Amino acid sequence: MTFSIHGLAVARGIAIGKAVLVASSRVDVAHYFIKPSQVEEELARITQARNTVMAEVQRLHQSVPKDAPPELPALLEVHMMLLQDEMLADGVKHWVTDRLYNAEWALTSQLEVVARQFDDMEDAYLRERKGDLEQVVEHLLRHMKGLPTSLPQPTGRKPSTAWQQDHLLDESHDAPLVLVAHDLSPADMLQFKQSVFTGFVTDVGGKTSHTAIVARSLDIPAVVGARSASHMVRQDDWVIIDGDAGVIIVDPSPIILAEYAFKQRQAELERERLARLRHTPAVTLDGQSIHLLANIELPEDTQLAVEMGAVGVGLFRSEFLFMGRDGKLPDEEEQYQAYKRAVEGMQGLPVTIRSVDVGADKPLDRTVKEQAHLNPALGLRAIRWSLADPGMFLSQLRAILRAAAHGQVNLLIPMLGHAKEITQTLHWLAHARAQLDKKSIPYGPLRVGAMIEVPAAALSLPLFLKHFDFLSVGTNDLIQYTLAIDRADEQVAHLYDPLHPAILHLLADTIAQGAAAGKEVALCGEMAGDPALTRLLIGLGLRYFSMHPTQILRVKQEVLRCDAQRLAPWAQFVMQAEDPAAEMLAR
Repeated sequence: MTFSIHGLAVARGIAIGKAVLVASSRVDVAHYFIKPSQVEEELARITQARNTVMAEVQRLHQSVPKDAPPELPALLEVHMMLLQDEMLADGVKHWVTDRLYNAEWALTSQLEVVARQFDDMEDAYLRERKGDLEQVVEHLLRHMKGLPTSLPQPTGRKPSTAWQQDHLLDESHDAPLVLVAHDLSPADMLQFKQSVFTGFVTDVGGKTSHTAIVARSLDIPAVVGARSASHMVRQDDWVIIDGDAGVIIVDPSPIILAEYAFKQRQAELERERLARLRHTPAVTLDGQSIHLLANIELPEDTQLAVEMGAVGVGLFRSEFLFMGRDGKLPDEEEQYQAYKRAVEGMQGLPVTIRSVDVGADKPLDRTVKEQAHLNPALGLRAIRWSLADPGMFLSQLRAILRAAAHGQVNLLIPMLGHAKEITQTLHWLAHARAQLDKKSIPYGPLRVGAMIEVPAAALSLPLFLKHFDFLSVGTNDLIQYTLAIDRADEQVAHLYDPLHPAILHLLADTIAQGAAAGKEVALCGEMAGDPALTRLLIGLGLRYFSMHPTQILRVKQEVLRCDAQRLAPWAQFVMQAEDPAAEMLAR
């Protein structure tokens, strides 16, 4: 019987194949009290399991192919960091020693304690790391019970990506395989590099979960957050994964199968057509140049950015260099080498590096005394954090200045809202230059920009235009702060609306004032990479788009079809409407 399951679309495309099922592997845990004489034995069991799992992860890390996406080794490093986490180890020891819990009970108890801290984190990416912690604990539990920990290996030859519709149900041919799981670890995701699976579905996860990140980097159709998919889908069921709509169709009828097979072939043809646009300038029909830039997390991401035809990096999220290090921050030299690799990787194209965007919910240094934050989103984060730790901030500023000697570098400051924050930031930048001058260390020129991501900044643009060379609108945060919506909160996520009139007015005003002042205004949030919004944004006057590299060609295609002059009055009409989304659909 044909039925559908809905989830979150995180990687575009259509995948059709037989399900390789990895149902929820949560381990049943026995709960019992031990005798004081058994404490050392229980602690030894935990230590042995941790060492075994650690060795496994290290072997996987060493076996990662050289051409694998940089996200894979990075995520394995997160698992290694979690295995060595002092909070986890000390907490487990407490439950065993003081409460006399058995080892498995102690592990799950401490998991609940740490998991609650992840739930309270404001940053979506770090909140998703709770899933990594759960996977690490599960692997430990499975080792302690003598259960297998690796993903079952599918048999048969590697399926061809070019197969015909009439072969789909022919058992004499190798069928493509899709993976259906409760969740996937970085180790599991290594198999995607071998092209064994053509798509995947998970019960859990969000747009910033590691599975979503890797799927986008590999450009594999994927749907996450499908709730009970791993329980409803059976082994070898034929499954259609619609990565565009976030839908999984199980046991499709011949008519549905034929329809999606046609869509898949059309998508492949579209992909081939898009590839021809890589070296085509992004110019509208009326001659307006549109600058399509890339968002990157690691220096190695520049390779994909160049391949996709990006004209520069519009956002280098430098905080990724600081993550998963157990409080050991990268020093100036390490940061300099990373920024230098990114600059050289872009082959003379500009690179915009954002200063560390961390918050009260994600302290970089474990030695920082824990404090209670009623609302981390409104607390000590981004530039506020940097200004509160001048030593760390100066180290990063010096590293960025030194990297600027190797190419075009821009510095982007997040979450500015006050004149005094602007003054202090520019002061420390001048101080960083003076420190390098004193040591006769060479550095290059640096354009400085501000992120417009809080309503206060969007409503105080003259102040920002006076002090900065360019602006970059971070729509992800701007929407959340303006509408008071946490898009990660499923109870209110439906209210997260990029097309809300208030958002469009703030965007339009920022773009207009920037143009009047002769200053560049870029957009680096998710809106920039949405082809459905390209025409509207161009109509509002936007000329600098920064997005995930895999989205560049789709957006460029829309740019080439646009007439900016004709779109301007339509965009104003949409912005003034009570329901802009409905007006766009009506066009």
